[in-house]
Amino acid sequence: MKKDLELYIHIPFCARKCNYCDFLSGPASQDEMLKYTDFLCKEIKSQGSLPLEYRVVSIFFGGGTPSLLPLEQIGRIFDTIKECFEIVSTCEITIECNPGTVTKDKLFGYYTLGINRLSFGLQSANNEELRLLGRIHTFEEFVENYEHAREVGFQNINIDLMSALPYQTLESYETTLEKVLKLEPEHISAYNLILEEGTSFYERFSEHGEEKDAIPDVILDRLMYEHTKEILHSSGYNRYEISNYAKPGRECLHNIGYWKRMEYLGLGLGASSFIDHVRYRNFDAINDYVKALNSSLEVRQVEEVLSKNAEMEEFMFLGLRLSKGVSKKEFKQQFLISMEEIYGTKLMQLQKNGLLKIDEDHVSLTDIGIDVSNQVLAEFLLDDTDI
Repeated sequence: MKKDLELYIHIPFCARKCNYCDFLSGPASQDEMLKYTDFLCKEIKSQGSLPLEYRVVSIFFGGGTPSLLPLEQIGRIFDTIKECFEIVSTCEITIECNPGTVTKDKLFGYYTLGINRLSFGLQSANNEELRLLGRIHTFEEFVENYEHAREVGFQNINIDLMSALPYQTLESYETTLEKVLKLEPEHISAYNLILEEGTSFYERFSEHGEEKDAIPDVILDRLMYEHTKEILHSSGYNRYEISNYAKPGRECLHNIGYWKRMEYLGLGLGASSFIDHVRYRNFDAINDYVKALNSSLEVRQVEEVLSKNAEMEEFMFLGLRLSKGVSKKEFKQQFLISMEEIYGTKLMQLQKNGLLKIDEDHVSLTDIGIDVSNQVLAEFLLDDTDI
């Protein structure tokens, strides 16, 4: 019987780099996109015995801006996947779209290809905030794209939002939430801004920048987070992961697979994979990526065979991001040792401090634990003396 596999397809192109973005992406010509598609399809076809061992249960086109790629190229990639892999009938197939890069015809094309989930990168409903972020669209253009998606038949749509933006107020953020909720998307991802080194935002707004006071302080950041949870919950969205909310039954299966450590294959420039206890990443320099494919060599740049300790750590600090938490039974099935034998003292202490909920089978973060999740999750790192 074939094992389940998720596919991530990296499309490293964007109309222009956003001011906060440090992803592996950038502008490209139509000819460069065409050539990249050629090599991506070549990589898909070079997977050896993997298609014989695995069936695909989710596909995620991410970037960059996958919707910048011409529809014909998305179709070629999708046809190559279908040619090489078994895709289950219930497969969740997502493509990230940036407003301003799709038309009604392109959205209809996605729908006819079999793509059944869209993820729109809105970030804010405030046009001033969008300009500051360096986005290429207005809120009105996003709404037009969103309505076109509904008209062509999409019934599973995510909207990405960001909080704690420079100069953002609680009122402007709540207005964004209200406007988005009127559209009734099935899923909302709500993240707070992280200032990444190497971005123009970092230069301007980090603690060393001239506009550092423009970033909402800890109290305002906290209020935005709390109001997100309260407003979305009252509108029928369940928080199933620290930053992700969904209507019942509309959780993102691809992301849940990642947090539950399902095996996944990353295809494309800089894409990461997790196969058979090994994590690896493709070359992130296009010349190296192309050279490897032309020479029938591996496109892997970094490879890490996970130790048992590392896998147990991942089981805990990835799984605990989910509201449901982690299963003691699944831990023992995977590692042939109980969770209590490895983490017993830490579990008891974190529960005593009100940071964990522990029942007969599940361990999960409390609301307070979610608030300080980075510190809690760090408690599950192990050293060689722990086993």
